Amino acid sequence: MTDNFRHISQELVQVANKLHSRGWLLGTSGNLSTVVTRDPLQLAMTRSGVDKGELTLADILLIDEDLKQVNGSSGKPSDESALHVAVVKARNAGAVLHTHSVWSTALSDLHYSERGFAIEGFEMLKGLSGVKTHLHREWIPILENSQDMSELAQTVTKTLSADPQTHALVLHRHGLYTWGHDLKEAKRHVEILEFLFETIGRTRMLN
Repeated sequence: MTDNFRHISQELVQVANKLHSRGWLLGTSGNLSTVVTRDPLQLAMTRSGVDKGELTLADILLIDEDLKQVNGSSGKPSDESALHVAVVKARNAGAVLHTHSVWSTALSDLHYSERGFAIEGFEMLKGLSGVKTHLHREWIPILENSQDMSELAQTVTKTLSADPQTHALVLHRHGLYTWGHDLKEAKRHVEILEFLFETIGRTRMLN
């Protein structure tokens, strides 16, 4: 394990533990990645089937853009690694985080027929990269979930190409995907979006 990969792995473990503590990565749900090199493209990716609250350095695998393991570690990369590669390529992202929260799942079901929902008028929107005003309108696409990751990765690519301004997408009855130019920004985007999802959900309950 190189010093750079070890450092990146440590950061992923710390972020996973924090997101788990917020209830956004319960059980073995969710997956996280960070770009290690771009040429060739290699990602540090969480191992499939592990509790993100108990993640260790051994649970971070190095994969290439063809989803093959590079570092020879034991274990299987997340089943959704193809989606991470698709997001990295479409957005030139440095990190991709996928969470499974109650609120993102509920809203994905509530707005599924509309294939997405808008968030606007909230000050917290300014926490998203490039957003300067609370008047910003953020569209969150909702994609049909699938066990065919190759097909779903193609859908992700098409969706992000059609809407180059969006900071996230949600899989139906599944969870949130967001990203950033680095892991710190991606983590901030998770926190901002999960706050907004919960705010919208609780407001509707009160009404």
